[in-house]
Amino acid sequence: MKVNLNAKYKKTVEQLIKQIPFEPDICIILGSGLCDFADKVITEKSIETSSLTDYPKSTVQGHQGYLHFSKYNNKKLLIVQGRIHFYEGFSLSQCVLPVHIASKLNCKYILLTNAAGAVNQNFKPGDLMLASSFNGINIKKEITELIGLTSIDQKIEFLNFPSSFMSKIIVKAAQEEKIELREGVYWYTKGPNYETPAEIRMIRKFGGDAVGMSTVHEAIYASCAGLKVGSISCITNYAAGLSPQKLSHSDVIKTAEKATHNFERLVKKTIDLIALP
Repeated sequence: MKVNLNAKYKKTVEQLIKQIPFEPDICIILGSGLCDFADKVITEKSIETSSLTDYPKSTVQGHQGYLHFSKYNNKKLLIVQGRIHFYEGFSLSQCVLPVHIASKLNCKYILLTNAAGAVNQNFKPGDLMLASSFNGINIKKEITELIGLTSIDQKIEFLNFPSSFMSKIIVKAAQEEKIELREGVYWYTKGPNYETPAEIRMIRKFGGDAVGMSTVHEAIYASCAGLKVGSISCITNYAAGLSPQKLSHSDVIKTAEKATHNFERLVKKTIDLIALP
């Protein structure tokens, strides 16, 4: 049975609407190690997610719990600092709450960012990758429970996923900022542990370029809610079996922090290039 998020988070949204300084145009969800971006724009109001009814508390290092209502070059932003992950024990309906909030505040665009492991052997830590497609086969059941069975019209609309408009904007932003931008398929795994070398070999064989534990369900739900979806991954490590070094979350954060300068430039230019009505 489809989860009724409108009913489930009615109080959360109502509570938030009373506090917001404006309705945002663009939502940006920040991934592991990329949360410093929230400090690089002018913020009018920050709301602690712990103050909101039914808002889950992220338990992951590097994911503070804030919703920032910010502005950059006259664009109104909702910056989500603190992602909710399925591997923390939350339901998928809880994990997409930030996206649900963005849709209820009438956001038109959403930029999803994440830290990801390189499966494509041409990628290296520190690279930025535009997600040209997603593989969420590991959560097909949970996605169906979240959004229900799709209609023919929804399936046709889903052919433009992620949004070709957003992808072109991100590519143009990278070109103008002279940032090397990789493109590839982001493959979702449930976690909580990192993937095994055997799993990585399978993912590579079936077309995955980067692997991570977020984003895909957010992107699907956002698209179903009518938002134009774009996604940027920061490649923070070689996936299991591609490097002799043992994987750790602290190393993921350190590498993401090193890439923050290019990440910040790319996101700001992307915001610049989104023409609002």
